[in-house]
Amino acid sequence: MSDLAARDQAVIWHPFTQMQTAPLPIHILRGEGSILYGADGHEYLDMISSWWVNLHGHAHPYIAERISKQLQTLEHVIFAGFTHQPAVELAERLLTILPQSQAKVFYSDNGSTAVEVALKMAFQYWHNIGQPRRKVVALEGAYHGDTFGAMAVGGRSAFTAPFVPFLFDVEYLPAPIAGQEENVLQLAKELFTENIAAFIVEPLVQGSGGMVMYEPAILNELFAIARQKGALLIADEVMTGFGRTGQLFASYYLDIQPDLMCLSKGLTGGTMALGVTTCTQTIYDAFLSDDKLKTLFHGHSFTANPLACTAGLASLDLLLSDETQSHIQRIKKQQIGFAKQLSSHAKVENVRQLGTLLAFDLIAGEQTSYFNNIRDVAYNFLLQRGILMRPLGNVLYIMPPYCTTDDQLQYTYSQVLALLQEL
Repeated sequence: MSDLAARDQAVIWHPFTQMQTAPLPIHILRGEGSILYGADGHEYLDMISSWWVNLHGHAHPYIAERISKQLQTLEHVIFAGFTHQPAVELAERLLTILPQSQAKVFYSDNGSTAVEVALKMAFQYWHNIGQPRRKVVALEGAYHGDTFGAMAVGGRSAFTAPFVPFLFDVEYLPAPIAGQEENVLQLAKELFTENIAAFIVEPLVQGSGGMVMYEPAILNELFAIARQKGALLIADEVMTGFGRTGQLFASYYLDIQPDLMCLSKGLTGGTMALGVTTCTQTIYDAFLSDDKLKTLFHGHSFTANPLACTAGLASLDLLLSDETQSHIQRIKKQQIGFAKQLSSHAKVENVRQLGTLLAFDLIAGEQTSYFNNIRDVAYNFLLQRGILMRPLGNVLYIMPPYCTTDDQLQYTYSQVLALLQEL
């Protein structure tokens, strides 16, 4: 046991971890590019972008330089009644690359709070215009975060079981995967009524639900049905945003644009915590009033933190560069090639790929839940070979930082094939 691991064990409670049975955490000294360097001398290729946040590689010097400079000027200021350059500039720049439907930016701390804000905006919008609506439609198996509102609109599972009595009721549609489209459309026509305040989705990819992918055409149809009944459309792009799907945002694939969008993770290039909820002018206008009770009473201590906003600006500089856009297309090409290779493998099924994201299911008998033991077998096998992947049950996925080289990808692919040979 390393000294730091022992100290950690004495004082820290880790996320999504059964602390009684979990192995000791790995002590990471530093990161550079797609590599994490352990105190034990081992190196780990970060093929999940450290929970999908890292776009440009670890300890990127440009982002670090920008944050360092900002730190010497203004580290934080209350955002009620005050403003600052990084927050205004980041909002301006985001609105130039988001769908044209988006008009205003509200800052929060992370993806879960971005969803909470979107839900509160949606419910209060209807309240403010004197037409209260009290229901939300979501997709089965969705994941929108771990705070209570975000849990409520996520799929009910073992993760939410202790809290179900405290969650508000939600109407669910099955994920509109290939072969299920007509059934989902028929159910949608029944579920969407004048009492539905909003329809929330992870557009095209349900992340934590198992990297479930579906086509833009069916989401367009579902959005059209929802909009016919006046429901607000919420696109949770916390994971799919900032190039992961091959476009800057998954909503770019759609003809019908959302009314609200939730962003985080890659927003700062994975450097600092920051959340954003954007909305249309119509939604914003419903909160403008001489009646103070129509105010959106929501905020966080670190709303629009200048350091985090600066990290976001630096990340956008990198993301929109020709170099990064070329990397995204290069990684997409590599992932398409490996997907074809996997599609005929006897121990793999349901291979799916979109942009820089590749996912597939390990054939694991009857139980294919998050708690399948094959998850630990795969995780440990790859970790021992210097690859950080975090399977979702029997679902393996590769979502690398955009700086990941072809050689690093090919090494990862070779070790995945070696894993399949072992199973």
